[in-house]
Amino acid sequence: MLVLVAPGQGAQTPGFLTPWLDLPGVEDRLRAWSDVIGLDLVHYGTNADADEIRDTSVAQPLLVAAGLVSGAALGDVTPGAVAGHSVGELTAAAWAGVLSENDALSLVRKRGLAMAEAAAVTRTGMAALLGGDPATTVPHLEKLGLTPANINGAGQIVAAGTAEQLAALAEDKPEGVRKVVALKVAGAFHTSHMAPAVAVLEEAASGLDPADPTVPYVSNKDGEAVASGAEVLSRLVGQVANPVRWDLCMETFKELGVTAIIEAAPGGTLVGLAKRALPDVPRLALKTPDDLDAARELIAEHGA
Repeated sequence: MLVLVAPGQGAQTPGFLTPWLDLPGVEDRLRAWSDVIGLDLVHYGTNADADEIRDTSVAQPLLVAAGLVSGAALGDVTPGAVAGHSVGELTAAAWAGVLSENDALSLVRKRGLAMAEAAAVTRTGMAALLGGDPATTVPHLEKLGLTPANINGAGQIVAAGTAEQLAALAEDKPEGVRKVVALKVAGAFHTSHMAPAVAVLEEAASGLDPADPTVPYVSNKDGEAVASGAEVLSRLVGQVANPVRWDLCMETFKELGVTAIIEAAPGGTLVGLAKRALPDVPRLALKTPDDLDAARELIAEHGA
């Protein structure tokens, strides 16, 4: 059973969309979406530098667009389940038919702008903690005033909070944590710092008409497979200010009988987590179109 997943913010790198524009129709699709959302996806995916694409209002629509074009490049495939990490949940919602591609991109554009505005209120950020036991790490983070914003499994938790709180963490790591790595994001996402963005998204979502998922949609909120389109949309709105439980998503993949995982472009992060949490499950990251042949072989063996 194939699971198709979409990465979250921080996966983007300068020029990562360039090779995808060589595929027929991709540039036309990106330019059409650019017109819909008022953001030049081709420029930001090919020529923009690291600082430009670190901007939350740019990074989020760029990542969803990349997931949609790379997922479409796989051809006619019906995965056994879909999921996305953080903003990748909007990509997964489009794959599952909950939202149209245009609606997913319009919503993620508003999401990115609202989260960037919320992040500008206070200097905040996120850092990945490698190693350690959640039973020890989580109370330590809370003692420092930090939020465990992403509980990713495979020995990784991402902390979020103010710059001062993150500096304190660097000086006072939880027992067992090998390393604290600052992430290339511009805010404390999935924390109370993002509460102002929830109201913006609620208003934006009120004008949408979500359909029920055509394949199991595994939610970041609790790892549950959600069968109602309205519930998926509600969770997408609330999730910006609540922790991502990717550890529970991977547990659900296991319960559903996952036999292979493909991560859409710019892939790498989620298959890395799966390598440690689901070591016996074949996995593949779509980094460039050169990976498509191997992905199609995996689909032929494990997909529908």
